[in-house]
Amino acid sequence: QETRSNEESTDDSEEEESEEEPKLKYERLSNGVTEILQKDAASCMTVHEKFLALGTHYGKVYLLDVQGNITQKFDVSPVKINQISLDESGEHMGVCSEDGKVQVFGLYSAEEFHETFDCPIKIVAVHPHFLRSHFKQFVTGGKKLLLYERGWMNRWKPSVLHEGEGNIRNVKWRGHLIAWANNMGVKILDMISKQRITNVPRDDISLRPDMYPCSLCWKDNLTLIIGWGNSVKICSVKERHASEMRDLPNRYVEIVFQFDTEFFISGLAPLCDQLVILSYVKEISEKTEVECCARPRLDIVQPLPESCEEISSDALTVRGFQENECRDYHLEYSEGESLFYIISPRDVVVAKERDQDDHIDWLLEKKKYEEALMAAEISQKTIKKHKILDIGLAYINHLVEKGDYDLAARKCQKILGKNTELWEFEVYKFKEIGQLKAISRYLPRRDPVLKPLIYEMVLHEFLESDYEGFATLIKEWPGDLYNNTIIVQAVVDHLKKDPQNRTLLRTLAELYTYDQRYGRALEIYLTLRHKDVFQLIHKHNLFSSIRDKIVLLMDFDSEKAVDMLLDNEDKISIDRVVEELENRPELQHVYLHKLFKRDHHKGQRYHEKQISLYAEYDRPNLLPFLRDSTHCPLEKALEICQQRNFVEETVYLLSRMGNSRSALKMIMEELHDVDKAIEFAKEQDDGELWEDLILYSIDKP
Repeated sequence: QETRSNEESTDDSEEEESEEEPKLKYERLSNGVTEILQKDAASCMTVHEKFLALGTHYGKVYLLDVQGNITQKFDVSPVKINQISLDESGEHMGVCSEDGKVQVFGLYSAEEFHETFDCPIKIVAVHPHFLRSHFKQFVTGGKKLLLYERGWMNRWKPSVLHEGEGNIRNVKWRGHLIAWANNMGVKILDMISKQRITNVPRDDISLRPDMYPCSLCWKDNLTLIIGWGNSVKICSVKERHASEMRDLPNRYVEIVFQFDTEFFISGLAPLCDQLVILSYVKEISEKTEVECCARPRLDIVQPLPESCEEISSDALTVRGFQENECRDYHLEYSEGESLFYIISPRDVVVAKERDQDDHIDWLLEKKKYEEALMAAEISQKTIKKHKILDIGLAYINHLVEKGDYDLAARKCQKILGKNTELWEFEVYKFKEIGQLKAISRYLPRRDPVLKPLIYEMVLHEFLESDYEGFATLIKEWPGDLYNNTIIVQAVVDHLKKDPQNRTLLRTLAELYTYDQRYGRALEIYLTLRHKDVFQLIHKHNLFSSIRDKIVLLMDFDSEKAVDMLLDNEDKISIDRVVEELENRPELQHVYLHKLFKRDHHKGQRYHEKQISLYAEYDRPNLLPFLRDSTHCPLEKALEICQQRNFVEETVYLLSRMGNSRSALKMIMEELHDVDKAIEFAKEQDDGELWEDLILYSIDKP
């Protein structure tokens, strides 16, 4: 995150524009806390899941809600409050101050203990289960560590737990274990056996223990975290095996992790299997080259047996950090919620684990919209701040700004879904930037359907600049999406400028088809010789429309046209077809020839006509026709064949009319085919024909 000079900013990362997502988010505890710290300074704080308790340098203790509003105020002492302790129920509080005063009292009961010592009392800790009658215990620490227990007649009986190693600097009570730090190191006492089970010596004895105090924190009932100077130790309390007992305590402590940090430790807190460390930082000023106080750091580290791995690191711009010492900072935490409170004299900052909303915020900030959208979809039940639709719309806008119009249009399908208002809004946006074409492919065509105007607008855009694209849309879009009449008129207007444009003509035919103006569509298809013409006729039963267009159909594809006409004789009669083809005898022949092949008798009235047609256009099929037709006038056929000198056909006709001798003569004289003549004589089985054949052959060896 960028470094900001504004003191109101509470978190900055040293790396500008870091690509790594922060683990925590920060906000200043305000409301009542702001008022308190304008006139006073914070000296200590303790955190309960229901409320906070803040102690000040002017001897006041404030109870606050989690927003920082004051709910109660106690005037304890005229001097600094050193420590506040709460039991687990949050109903009993212990307070100690610099003038030696110790108070333990019930927040909701009259129960109270007062004592004033002749030395400053640095620490107080009430039993975690102080609420229960048999756990009415607390410890205080000045020069000695004293345990107070309520006994007979409600009297408090003190006993010394430890003394002689300097001032008691810190104490933390968890379950049956009390851990405390003095000038020499950290001790742990087992309250069940009343035995001290360990002594963890201080590493760097050169540091003043009052300026660089020890930080203690119980991760759970058996794990203690110790931070002192720049050293961290994680200790595990374990049961000693019976065989090892002898005169030793039944528990012992093992240091499971130990590592050094870069800076001095002001506070520690657990975060799952990681560690949150508040560090006091000193740096050399670039201007004066003198060592000065820098912003404190809040680091998340992963402990390793002899080192640690840094997960995240944030420098915190707390108010007045330039004047603070290591002992002025404290880190408290709320176990249930992963909330961390950074306390300094002039400021209280709350660090929270970032949730999915924060993760999405970060992704959006980094313009990682695709990931943000995915994260929102996965966590849609838990996110409170973000809506999938808003992220999606931001994503579309981002893509448009980037100029990635096709991807932006494609994302509209997923993001806008069935919201017609948003669809229409986006279409107009694409129109404004001249990118209607980009969105056209992705417009919804059913469920939902947009206003016809939207589709017409897109079609007009294509019609002005891209006929092929226009034709594609007309083919793909259902005809009921737009006003057909308007689009037809627009196409007609364009055809006035370019009347031969095949793409526009083909598209106009499709529009006429949608509009059920099949006759007009058919005309265009025939003009274009379009392959769909026959399909159109069949599909929409357009036989009444093609009666005067038979020549056009035949010209386009005579084979298909004839088959269709013959298959639908009942709709267009043979006579009508022959009449329509009167001026195109070659087409007339194609039609009548196929008709004859299907049925020798149906077109019998045209058999005479067909003789001329075969003779003119299809001589190879004339002889088979003459053989197969029983309705053909033989004299007329003979006349035509003799005129055209068709010998084979004439021979056949002569023989069929009984004039075998003339036929044989033609075979011998015209064809000079003796074999054929012999075959013919055999077929006729006539003695006279054999004589004619022999006489003709005598002078031809």
